[in-house]
Amino acid sequence: MTTDVEKFGTRNWGMIADLDKCTGCQACVLACQAENNIPINTQDRVERARSISWIRVERYWEGDFPDTKARFIPIMCQHCENAPCEPVCPVYASYHNSEGLNVQVYNRCVGTRYCANACPYIVRFFNYWDPVWPESLRNHLNPDVTIRSRGIMEKCSFCIQRINRTSRKAKSEGRELEDGEIQTACSAACGTHGIVFGDLNDPDSRVSKLKNNKRAFTLLEQFGTDPNVIYLAKVDPHKKGSEEGHH
Repeated sequence: MTTDVEKFGTRNWGMIADLDKCTGCQACVLACQAENNIPINTQDRVERARSISWIRVERYWEGDFPDTKARFIPIMCQHCENAPCEPVCPVYASYHNSEGLNVQVYNRCVGTRYCANACPYIVRFFNYWDPVWPESLRNHLNPDVTIRSRGIMEKCSFCIQRINRTSRKAKSEGRELEDGEIQTACSAACGTHGIVFGDLNDPDSRVSKLKNNKRAFTLLEQFGTDPNVIYLAKVDPHKKGSEEGHH
């Protein structure tokens, strides 16, 4: 008889983004671009709404002038447990793996863009052109990450190449992975340590403990997608009940 652990795996990767620590510096965006071989967004691509960025930092405003405050929230693929992008793909290019990741298989993708239309978070991107880099940057591409060609979809992978590399190393050394040993590019680059990555199935991991924080919430909860990206609400010390945060 197959147990749930054997069927779904022992790990469930997730991410915590603490909005109280996010300064909107966009270091996570740049780190993601470099790590995952994302083409440079030229002015022409931006003007045509064809730019690609696996993470976007949304900015919004709170309060009335002169007490207006800027707030920031990084948004990437939420790696939903009930991902609406998965059942609409006719070639099974988008699927859920045994470790809780919403995986994109580039070699299967035929570019229908159904997944992008189904995603409520607007975090999937279509390659309208073949990627191009300046000559000076071509030798700096990450050899562990596939170059996506024209006509296929792409999105945040939770830096699956880092997960696989570190998992293989731990296995070859005959030991278990340690909490915090795997870091995505965005979590490693965050200067305020506002992004935490880890195993949600491990009750002793930082992500599991932070998930149970009273400030925790997920985006668009009304859709029932059950994301593996959890946010911690911003704390305003001048508001009553601010210890619970707000968003």
